Amino acid sequence: MTYANPDALVSTEWLAQHMDAPDVRVVDATYFLPNVDRNAREEYAACHIPGAVFFDIDDVCDSDNPLPHMMPPAEKFTSRVRKMGLGNGNRVVVYDNGGGMAGCRVWWMFRVFGHDDVAVLDGGLAKWLAEERPVEDMAPAPRERHFASREDHTLVRTVDQILDNVESGKELVVDVRAAGRFNGTAPEPREGMRSGHIPGAVNLPYEKVLDLDNHRVFRPAEEIAAEVAAAGIDLDRPIVASCGSGVSAAVLALGLYLIGHERAAVYDGSWTEWGGREDTPITKD
Repeated sequence: MTYANPDALVSTEWLAQHMDAPDVRVVDATYFLPNVDRNAREEYAACHIPGAVFFDIDDVCDSDNPLPHMMPPAEKFTSRVRKMGLGNGNRVVVYDNGGGMAGCRVWWMFRVFGHDDVAVLDGGLAKWLAEERPVEDMAPAPRERHFASREDHTLVRTVDQILDNVESGKELVVDVRAAGRFNGTAPEPREGMRSGHIPGAVNLPYEKVLDLDNHRVFRPAEEIAAEVAAAGIDLDRPIVASCGSGVSAAVLALGLYLIGHERAAVYDGSWTEWGGREDTPITKD
């Protein structure tokens, strides 16, 4: 079994051969959870793939929303990526140094705003460094490019849509948090969050689609499909991925895309929103 959509991933070998191509743009999307004592922007400044621009999901977001890194309005996304030198006609390659989550999130964001020529660097910066490929500590000075967004709302879900779905069951919600958090037996990392999961959701921790022994590269198609089947996920149904704050859910969205389920949506507020409210139903196993 091969990937149905292999162009969504690029290897370190491919990037090394094409990074100087005029249409290729590299994006460092490194992000760390608040409880991790690391600074993504400082790490980018110290070491990044040559030519990479820094994409901060806590900056390219809806700053009027109190929830973390929620999807920005189209105008803000367009303005920010233009200033990064990212435009229509570019082949955008995204990576991170935080386990792959944020790279997938930015991949998904570009697709939401209509830019499909975007891929994730398989294995991220960790694999690039392990192979002793070149890095630099100087930020590029990109020239602003034209970027026209075409927002696709079908790839995003809101809390009201998920509440409606609890009643209708039309879409299958797949929660990619660890099993203990899903079952309500492990505490949430964010203070004040209730424990458990959305009624009707199934659990597939996002790490299960990654090869954790190989710099978190994506597993082969047949292994991803086996994990999906074992979790009870019916690929004939519409799927919504959910997680802690809408970041690691995108790992599953990309994993499903690789095996042919191209329209998985992400619940943007995810558990930070659902577990932080008092009017949303919760199930514990």
